[in-house]
Amino acid sequence: MCTVTYIPAKDGVYITSNRDEQGGRPSAAEPAIVAGRTGRLLFPRDTRAGGSWFVVHERGAVLVLLNGAGERHIPQPPYRKSRGLILLDLAESLDSFFEFKMVNLNGIEPFTLILLENGCLYECRWDGVEKAHRPIDVAIPHIWSSVTLYDPAIRQKRREWFDTWLQDNPAADQEKVLQFHQFAGGGDSNLDVLRSRRNLLKDSGEKLTNGKEGLLTVSVTSLQIADGNARMQYLDILSGSACNRELLFTQRGTPALPAEGTPLTLSIPAII
Repeated sequence: MCTVTYIPAKDGVYITSNRDEQGGRPSAAEPAIVAGRTGRLLFPRDTRAGGSWFVVHERGAVLVLLNGAGERHIPQPPYRKSRGLILLDLAESLDSFFEFKMVNLNGIEPFTLILLENGCLYECRWDGVEKAHRPIDVAIPHIWSSVTLYDPAIRQKRREWFDTWLQDNPAADQEKVLQFHQFAGGGDSNLDVLRSRRNLLKDSGEKLTNGKEGLLTVSVTSLQIADGNARMQYLDILSGSACNRELLFTQRGTPALPAEGTPLTLSIPAII
């Protein structure tokens, strides 16, 4: 929920999210298909609050959450509902973009929603007072980093890493995207895309455990959309476990992709 990329490719669309959390937060439940009110959903679940940061609906909608909106905010708990539960509510609607515009978000902590729906990509923000939304070009790659964790200089540096990676990987696939989300950076564990490796300590049983210092990346969730199918790969960084899940779409909403051979270029305005 803290670093998100969107990458169109000739074989589909890739949406990937690194979840960064404070040490000690309970591990999330791996992605599962759940029968909802309006259809089946695929998502990993936050075992503490019950919500999620990455949800796919079988009607073809994909919703990904980042903490914070346009600027870093000071948390003012208690909030009446978690942002992850709000994400599930939006996913359950038959039109998530319309629902975002209509839903009452008073008492909800600021967030950014990346929404792919009906072949369109949107960036939707709630800053604690007002909503904002704008369409995003589906034909070019984008990267977002949470404003609650990363200052403008770090977000700019990540954009540069992403731009370089796109130039080096003109024919992206899911494995290459996962490589970027695990290994991109300059060697500083607090700034790299996979954050705070120094806080992963090996005990005598060689199991990765969470130290008490700061934040670290706890999981990577990557979705490939192609041929009316959503394929999710989930990596639990702390345990080292991985799983794959697939969800067949009942509606086709994949965006129009760039023609084969078209170079991928990064859209600068999408960085927050």
